[in-house]
Amino acid sequence: MKLRSFIGVFTLLFLTLGSITAINAQSGKYKISRSYSHKNLSIFLIHGKDKYTKNNILTLQEAMENKEFVVYETSNVNELAVENLSKTKDVFIQSGDIVKGGKQDRVLAVSIIIPARSGRILIQAFCVESGRWEKRGKEDNRKFSSSNDRIVTKKLKIAANKTRSQQEVWNEVSKAQDKLSINVGGSVADEKSATSLQLTLENKRVKANINGYLDKLDNVIDGKRDVIGYAFAINGKINSADIYVSNSLFKKLWTRMLKAAAIEAVANLDEKVKFNLVKPGEVYAFLLGADRGRASTQNVSSRSKVVTREEKNSVLFEAVDARRKIVVHKNYVSKQD
Repeated sequence: MKLRSFIGVFTLLFLTLGSITAINAQSGKYKISRSYSHKNLSIFLIHGKDKYTKNNILTLQEAMENKEFVVYETSNVNELAVENLSKTKDVFIQSGDIVKGGKQDRVLAVSIIIPARSGRILIQAFCVESGRWEKRGKEDNRKFSSSNDRIVTKKLKIAANKTRSQQEVWNEVSKAQDKLSINVGGSVADEKSATSLQLTLENKRVKANINGYLDKLDNVIDGKRDVIGYAFAINGKINSADIYVSNSLFKKLWTRMLKAAAIEAVANLDEKVKFNLVKPGEVYAFLLGADRGRASTQNVSSRSKVVTREEKNSVLFEAVDARRKIVVHKNYVSKQD
């Protein structure tokens, strides 16, 4: 009883703080920075110790750029084949990564470590481009050319990661395109494929509208070697958070994660809306609530599993490397509107 009272008092005190604040969650001891804000987007850096110190994990983007990783079309909308060609390095696929090309652009639906010299492995995916089922321009429809972007709204994350509904994914892609079209001053649908989320993210109007966010916020991690994740809020409401196994992996992914957050902020920008900035203590409560959620486990390969923890207001997806016995990535998503 005394312990419970102490925690309650501590949390109340914590919520009043606006500077870097230490927290203890199930995932370990973190520090959360003050907010770094631009317009309606606020970023909080999450500081902590590396759980894995070797620099031998590639991101999907860099592995594909280095021609060390192939994502193959299977002609099954909700399943692709992947292969790590590297002789020495593992590849981290993060749920929400978009792969461009094939017969339809897809979003990869699970976070998973693909070991070196893996051979072909099947992985769950969802289409983020309804209607097309053929070669697009000069692209190779037998495999995918790149993975430079991510899905961009929390409802789309939940559709792909939790409810796993293809129709819901399509619906949320369409809603995101509609919101962006309104706020960037013109259609963001590409004439090559109007339903493609990837081509929307490459749209010139979209890029022009996120430049201010990137210019202001991209460098907030500079010189900070203990940052292993971040949380963000849009219009004064906590949206999502991501925590990684190391500073090295986080830094590789930071710019693309910030870009996705900025695009979602643009989609929800309303200059007339007034809001209070989120405090670090509120981020603490968000993380802790999800960490305490009811857990379920999905084995996605002999080496990787995803633990989902869910409570009333949030859901947490943990990507676990069973061989190394570490949590490689934690993705927290708010379920509140």
